[in-house]
Amino acid sequence: MIRTPRRRREEPLDHAELARLLPAPGDPELSSDRLNGLEEHLMTEIRNRTSDTSPGTASDTSPGASTGAPPAGAHAGDRAPRPARRPGRRPVLVGAAAALVLAAAGVAGLAGGSGGSGGPGGSGGSESSGRAVAPPAGAVPAPVVQVVRGSTAGLAGAVADISGAAARAELPEPGPGQFLYVRSEVSWLVSWEGADGKNRSYVDKIHPREVWMSPDGDKGWLMEPYKEAIDRDGITLDDPEGGDRTLNSPSYDYLRTLPTDPGPLLKKIYDETGGMGNGPDQQAFSTIGDLLREQVVPPKLAAGLYRAAARIPRVVLVDDSVDAAGRHGVAIARTDEADGARTEWIFDRETYTYLGERTVQTRDAEGIEAGTVRGRTAVTDRAVVDAVKQRPAGLGDAPPSA
Repeated sequence: MIRTPRRRREEPLDHAELARLLPAPGDPELSSDRLNGLEEHLMTEIRNRTSDTSPGTASDTSPGASTGAPPAGAHAGDRAPRPARRPGRRPVLVGAAAALVLAAAGVAGLAGGSGGSGGPGGSGGSESSGRAVAPPAGAVPAPVVQVVRGSTAGLAGAVADISGAAARAELPEPGPGQFLYVRSEVSWLVSWEGADGKNRSYVDKIHPREVWMSPDGDKGWLMEPYKEAIDRDGITLDDPEGGDRTLNSPSYDYLRTLPTDPGPLLKKIYDETGGMGNGPDQQAFSTIGDLLREQVVPPKLAAGLYRAAARIPRVVLVDDSVDAAGRHGVAIARTDEADGARTEWIFDRETYTYLGERTVQTRDAEGIEAGTVRGRTAVTDRAVVDAVKQRPAGLGDAPPSA
């Protein structure tokens, strides 16, 4: 019970006294997958509302009408001109994304409140509710696949092959002044609520994404020319403040300090991510996936991460999955019990090298039908280069086309 102060005060309590009287607030955190989904949905809603309430907007309600919105999947974080820190999923600041979402929401609110005779605000119907009459520009319907059941049968053998291949991988060691380079093909879910109020699942067109990061994580660059919000020349990922690295904000140098034995490694992951995401097991699996997706991971650590993942409850082997480049492989997977989304890490059947990732909806939830492919990635190159915006030999210097 909170006690009443002994002496009645006329002025408001200051922060110090409030902190003494009240219990410490919690610090809930969502998983990176959930954060990305929420950011996608918020930004889509903001674009739709801004488009629908802008003066002079045409009231075309045909299915093919354009909203004039930026390309689908223009993640809130990608709009930050100079992100300072990176979450695990993608090296773009979630905090900056949240601030941008709030700022954009304010703009949308102002647009909605300035309705004039020529705007849709006075016409009623779906436009007055802020719903879009067409999907975001550049988006395509999300693919729907048959959900293949996973099993623990064969998981131990597959993990042994995968971790063995990872440990034997020969990766160049970055030297002073060099950068780690990762090129991927990516596509993510874009939520869209139609004029009838029903949700429909759209995704980005599969497009290239390139990241350069210094070994200490303090300097970097992102190129994703498909994104209208990102200059074709890219945006900086420099972190001038530096600071301590963690599992949720790693660098190559930090990864080299982690234990490679799966037992201590998994314990550290659980300890450091406790209280985050949709439960400790799902968050541990998501954290490992974040480390693998867009990093150059030291070989022995990569092997340890795969063996650690196999010890997480409800992790299964999926016989067939397909990455964003259309490559088939076996997958280590886990379903998030909260929303039914199953994340699959895909590996080549012959070489057992990491190919990419796919997220599939396993049950109808949140307006997304079972079988919907919520996201796909495909790592096409990992290397060490001498400067940002420099590509490995054979890729050339021209920006990749979407």
